[in-house]
Amino acid sequence: MANPRIISGKARGIRLKDVPGDTTRPITDIVKEALFNILGTDVVDASFLDLFGGTGSVGLEALSRGAAYCRFLDLHRSAVDTIRANLETTHLKELGQVHLADAFAYLGRAPDRDFDYIYIAPPQYKGMWERALRLVDEHPGWMNDSSWVIVQIDPVEYSPQPLKQLVEFEQRKYGSTLLVFYERALPEEEVTPPA
Repeated sequence: MANPRIISGKARGIRLKDVPGDTTRPITDIVKEALFNILGTDVVDASFLDLFGGTGSVGLEALSRGAAYCRFLDLHRSAVDTIRANLETTHLKELGQVHLADAFAYLGRAPDRDFDYIYIAPPQYKGMWERALRLVDEHPGWMNDSSWVIVQIDPVEYSPQPLKQLVEFEQRKYGSTLLVFYERALPEEEVTPPA
């Protein structure tokens, strides 16, 4: 499989360096293009938290398309080094921040800012997406009122999750990839009763 590339925006066409070994699951161009077609122009000036960064492909695509900022996390030094190299190659270094960190420990600490989009695409078949999603739900300071949380998993991994701050509002399936979208639940006092 060819190295991932930036599909659109100011870094369009630039090929990204891959993470050595098999610790990451790169997003395909088809899924990435579909994702950013859904997000549309809302990406411009938005902030992203890419929790299991890998190559950094999703966050870098967002930055290329006009996002203001992306924070990348990964537990593996090889992935962190790869993301840093890809930020340099795409000339997007000033807009990104990379942390060598365990996503679960990170989400469990006091949030230092909120994000418009939180992207969760962990290693498959280990229940890690549910754990990360629950931690975001339990620590809503990572989100603002209009935030979306987006999960990328294999369709066989999916199960409805009991959440307090988030509600699922959309699913999109592309072959062996499922994108699940969550948004902030409206406070009960803001829900307008039917007339």
